[in-house]
Amino acid sequence: MRTLLLLVLLASSAAAQNKAAIVAPPATCGPPTVNFDVKKEQTQPISEPEPGKALVYVLQDNAHLTIRMGLDGDWIGANNGNSHFSFSVAPGEHHLCANWQSKMSEYSSLYSLANFTAEPGTIYYFRTRVWISEATLFFDLDPINSDEGRYMATTTLLAVSRPKK
Repeated sequence: MRTLLLLVLLASSAAAQNKAAIVAPPATCGPPTVNFDVKKEQTQPISEPEPGKALVYVLQDNAHLTIRMGLDGDWIGANNGNSHFSFSVAPGEHHLCANWQSKMSEYSSLYSLANFTAEPGTIYYFRTRVWISEATLFFDLDPINSDEGRYMATTTLLAVSRPKK
């Protein structure tokens, strides 16, 4: 009986620790209280990086979800549905964070991270995806090749996001 009680206490302690670890936002994201409104506009031609900088495209191919993006600890924007946005970065190592913006905690606690080393004049493409396989929900932020990135950037709408007030 004591063994059973000990196992139950250990299991509930481990479950509480796991839940706390999942809910806490990673340092590469932004504050959990910042949410975005997203409007979609007509796609623009692929941009060129600013002199001395790299350009990053974040593409999303999921309908009806808002995914916010963080760069080096600050939220920088969001996509909604089949959309994309881009931003310039200085050369060097950078850390990206994707987070499903949702009122439901089981979704808003999902994060995906990526890092890259930006080189001047280079364009980087990252894709966020939410998908289900055999009843398991996956949330990904992955680099994609330039051919796929350019194609997605020309076939999705431009996301213009602003923090909600």
